[in-house]
Amino acid sequence: MNYPTDLKYSQQDEWVRLEGKTATIGISDYAQDALSDIVFIEFLISEGDQVAKGDTLGTVESVKAASDVYFPIGGKVIEVNEALLEQPDLVNSEPYGQAWMVKIEVADSKEADAMMDAAAYQAFNEDRE
Repeated sequence: MNYPTDLKYSQQDEWVRLEGKTATIGISDYAQDALSDIVFIEFLISEGDQVAKGDTLGTVESVKAASDVYFPIGGKVIEVNEALLEQPDLVNSEPYGQAWMVKIEVADSKEADAMMDAAAYQAFNEDRE
């Protein structure tokens, strides 16, 4: 399992990469592994939308199950990774790279401070196995 140390993680298995006031959001290696082969992604938001922590970003469907993806922090959606609509399997091979889901302009960076670092997220996952 891969836990990049430059990311923050939520208990719902989303990750956040902060670069200034921009946050890139996706689902973790742990989540894609648990879901297995991802076959469909639906986004429930559009560029320009204001979102709050806990709002639903979209749905990821695999051969095993469907799972909602949530915003771990709030802000304004500035980009949606539309490539995932055509290539949802990128989430399985590149969860921290090409398979990012959205980019937002962060409303409150303190929300990211409350998220888990890589070591805490790894321990969290080990506890639930």
